[in-house]
Amino acid sequence: MSTESLPRITPLSPPYAPDIEAQLRKWMPPGSAIEPLALFRTLARHDDLFSRMRPLGAGILGHGRIPPRDREIVILRTCARTNAEYEWGIHAVLQAPDVGLTPEQIDATVGDPDHPAWSPNDATLIRLVDEIHDTATISDTLWPDLTSHYRDDQVLELITTTGWYRLLSTVINTARLDRETWARHFPA
Repeated sequence: MSTESLPRITPLSPPYAPDIEAQLRKWMPPGSAIEPLALFRTLARHDDLFSRMRPLGAGILGHGRIPPRDREIVILRTCARTNAEYEWGIHAVLQAPDVGLTPEQIDATVGDPDHPAWSPNDATLIRLVDEIHDTATISDTLWPDLTSHYRDDQVLELITTTGWYRLLSTVINTARLDRETWARHFPA
């Protein structure tokens, strides 16, 4: 294994301090049999930051105002654009199928923004992520397409979701986290 593939920040390993173990349980779905994700165990190295990040992440995933399928398209595309295979692979296995994304659509989040798997609204979401990724804004050309389908509060949530997963992708890539063994790889 090359030093490039070794984590720069090693995720915590059990046994965890009681307060960290309690936090890790909150980050994982209730009753999950999966070991706490390496991302969460890495973030737990800064316990205060770790506890402050959870409410936003949980809010995006569990209490959003945008349809879960739309949220997952945005998350997958953001992770693909930032080359965060770690997070993309988790969502490709756990969340995306549960919200109705097909294997073809999941794979298409990594490729061509004009893929035929996308409906016109899906394509708008792909363009949203691409524009925010490339320019940190939304063009006047895309804005009317976005606002014809989403209310202002939903647009804010889409922008925040893109930014949140950009942040997580930056942590993942910079810390060089190893992909979870059960998670998917990017399509070839």
